[in-house]
Amino acid sequence: MPSTEQALLAARRPYLELRCRIVQAVRSFFFERGFLEIQTPVRTPAPAPESHIDAMSVEDGWFLVTSPELYMKRLLAAGYSKIFQITPVFRREEQGRLHHPEFTLLEWYRLHADYGALREDCQQLLRAAWKAAGHGDAWDYRGRRLEMDGEWELLTVKEAFARFADWEPGADVNQDRFDLDLVEKVEPHLGFPRPCILADYPANQAALSRLKPGDPSVAERFELYWAGIELANGFSELTDAVEQRHRFESTLEMRHRAGRPAYPLPESFLGSIEHLPPCAGIALGMDRLIMILSGADHLDQVVAFPPGLEMQELRERG
Repeated sequence: MPSTEQALLAARRPYLELRCRIVQAVRSFFFERGFLEIQTPVRTPAPAPESHIDAMSVEDGWFLVTSPELYMKRLLAAGYSKIFQITPVFRREEQGRLHHPEFTLLEWYRLHADYGALREDCQQLLRAAWKAAGHGDAWDYRGRRLEMDGEWELLTVKEAFARFADWEPGADVNQDRFDLDLVEKVEPHLGFPRPCILADYPANQAALSRLKPGDPSVAERFELYWAGIELANGFSELTDAVEQRHRFESTLEMRHRAGRPAYPLPESFLGSIEHLPPCAGIALGMDRLIMILSGADHLDQVVAFPPGLEMQELRERG
């Protein structure tokens, strides 16, 4: 008689087979468009400072990467024009139906492009993934009809908040209020039946993105939603080394005030920005995309060894 673990692993087989087909389709999508697949380290001495994302420390001053972004942009600065990778990333204390502390990111970057080009990539890429999953005209996910063909909705952040939260965020929006209303009031309405692009985030949500020419109150940043779930975050990259250093220092100060761990400044990355041409990049959560296309209710179903299963082993050992 199979053990409980064997039964759980066997039950995941259809999801893992679909995952394999989708990952193959994603790689084919980028190869056909002349992208180079690259691999960057999963450890770093200096993760990108972000206000609400904590890196996992490992040993001797090293951290597991929360994203391969800084490494990939150093390659762009060296002249690589179109690159992508599918890689594990790690974030502390993220656990739930839509969050794992270790998950798979697809990231891709283009030189001499802006976030508009990335939006077009997303439309073509998701159609390729939809086809690999074997879906027809429509797909039922958690009781809601999903579609792929047809025009995607494009909303600015101001439009979405005015429609669903009854207020419009300004350039220096309150972080806590913005995050809370985004998650509770805005996100649940986005991406039905087709994916939705939420664009032009407030300037203080820019992180590593450039501000919009002609309207510096917003950043050239968008997020991709489907079935009320955030799938991707993309933007026209900031290429001003002085401004990027200032943003990092401000974020580290914010983390200090909030009692969060401090990180060293990523000096190698900051040095590379001086050689970085105009470019754009995006990160897409592969596990979430596979979850939607497979009909799974939880990320645990679409990875072979979810963190809960491994935590059980730790509890039994302890």
